[in-house]
Amino acid sequence: MDEAPNSSDAAESFGYLPISEHGVIGDLRTVALVGSNGTIDWYCCPSFDAPSVFGAILDADRGGSFALAADLPARTKQFYFPDTNVLITRFFTEDGVGEVQDFMPLGDAGETDRHRLIRRVVCVRGSIPFRMRAAPRFGYGLAPHTACRHDDLVLFESAELSLALTATVPLDCDAVDAWTQFTLAEGESAVFALDRIDGDVAPRECPHAEAEQQFAATVAFWRRWLSASRYRGRWREMVHRAALTLKLLTYAPTGAIVAAPTTSLPERLGGERNWDYRYLWLRDAAFCIYALLRLGFTGEAKAFMTFLTTLCLRDDGPTGPLQIMYGIDGRTDLSERTLDHWEGYQGSAPVRVGNAAVNQLQLDIYGALIDSIYLYDKWGQPISSQLWDRVCALVDWVCDHWDQPDEGIWETRGGRKNFLYSRLMCWVAIERAMRMARRRGLPAELSRWGEVRDAIYYQIMRRGWSPTRQAFVQHEDDDVLDAAVLMMPLAKFISPTDPQWLATLDALTAELVSDSLVYRYDTKASPDGLRGEEGTFSLCSFWYVEALTRAGRLDEARLAFEKMLTYANHLGLYAEEISHTGEQQGNFPQAFTHLALISAAFNLDRALG
Repeated sequence: MDEAPNSSDAAESFGYLPISEHGVIGDLRTVALVGSNGTIDWYCCPSFDAPSVFGAILDADRGGSFALAADLPARTKQFYFPDTNVLITRFFTEDGVGEVQDFMPLGDAGETDRHRLIRRVVCVRGSIPFRMRAAPRFGYGLAPHTACRHDDLVLFESAELSLALTATVPLDCDAVDAWTQFTLAEGESAVFALDRIDGDVAPRECPHAEAEQQFAATVAFWRRWLSASRYRGRWREMVHRAALTLKLLTYAPTGAIVAAPTTSLPERLGGERNWDYRYLWLRDAAFCIYALLRLGFTGEAKAFMTFLTTLCLRDDGPTGPLQIMYGIDGRTDLSERTLDHWEGYQGSAPVRVGNAAVNQLQLDIYGALIDSIYLYDKWGQPISSQLWDRVCALVDWVCDHWDQPDEGIWETRGGRKNFLYSRLMCWVAIERAMRMARRRGLPAELSRWGEVRDAIYYQIMRRGWSPTRQAFVQHEDDDVLDAAVLMMPLAKFISPTDPQWLATLDALTAELVSDSLVYRYDTKASPDGLRGEEGTFSLCSFWYVEALTRAGRLDEARLAFEKMLTYANHLGLYAEEISHTGEQQGNFPQAFTHLALISAAFNLDRALG
């Protein structure tokens, strides 16, 4: 059987842009994905995990979209307004040059509550005809709606959500969609604004002057936020783009950070590895806090710690005191279902909403979490006595439960195993708590904790090492390699120049690394309960750079890092994985990848001096 096409041409022939041909805008509540063709084909309102309004990236025919482009053949390019998350899509035609400026207003709480999306069209040279079509499909395309024109706006109404589209040019509509065609001469502009409407927020127009004011306010918000960065290294532009992306993935009302703002973008075309990432993974968020603290952004860490405190004060559940993930509002029910009426990106079904992994046991989350608390206590501000009490309870639970099989960091669905990475991060959980206790003089059962910490260390060294492979391996008493062990020196479990670690690094390089790109593990050697193969995992690729850096292999590390930068999209964004042809795969943009880029750049730059 032939494999599904994987080229840009193939993607467009199916009505789908490549995943990499997107930029992202947002208002710290939700985001929109804007294609390089000027079409918004992913937008959930009013929050990251709300049902989609525009979902054409998952079904080109039935998903809904908001198209705005030059109405004649054009070359397009995208860039971000410098140091912001305001996206510019430019259209180069034989008659002139135009651009669409996309942003969601920020800086004014009232405007943010409107969930306003502004699209400003400008002709910068010559004269250009444009076309616009707004075709929302509410509730993942399942909720019927009506479209009705009222004076200068079109009102889209469904049972659960209503949106108003206003414009500075005349609009037409039928029962479901709105559209217009117009021509702009050099210096002229048109404004489209899409607003959420509810009982407290009435429709209102967005004239040119208001659009200009909100554009300026949004630019000022992002630049003011980014000005807190302390990074002045070699890769400042890429690091700051990664930081701006992580900020976009933050849900401001609670401080939660989503793993990615999309669902079911496939890890492999035609495969079943399609997951909903629009939730807070404790692991991912904790690593995000580490990356942002490194750059000097303590506000996000404080907000996350406040959110974390509310989670930690709940009663223990069936898989431990904490779930591995939560809704962005802290809810625990993330039941998984499939949207069978959607074909999926390029036919890659199923499309999933919710995530059944919420019920998994993943012991490593405690290490990532307590490490982030330790770093916040060290670099941010001292944690409260209430949170310390809960940290002690978490560590006590880890001491009682570390020596059991789990599903592991990669959320395998092939049964629980004794994963080395889970053991490693249990060690981190206890070790970081002990550091906090000693540094702050906090009460703790240091003697008991120390005994368990050391027992974990000896078990990893004895049962996690394969004499056959001359490497640390995926799970105890086996020979399968796993890129997750790259965290061993990064977590300060083992010296980065220890002979056993260097042998492991060589083994990983020989088996799992391809042109700086790192596979998580060999799915044939270690079945994970899912069909098909996957691409290289960009998080692991940046971990690899950092491991080389810490081992003193700076030439290799710098080359690997520079190569990884070439796999970013045209805006410096990354999805979860990269295919064998270099295409972005999986949910986009992914927090894990961008936080790992920040950490790798920070440590490599410091090592280079």
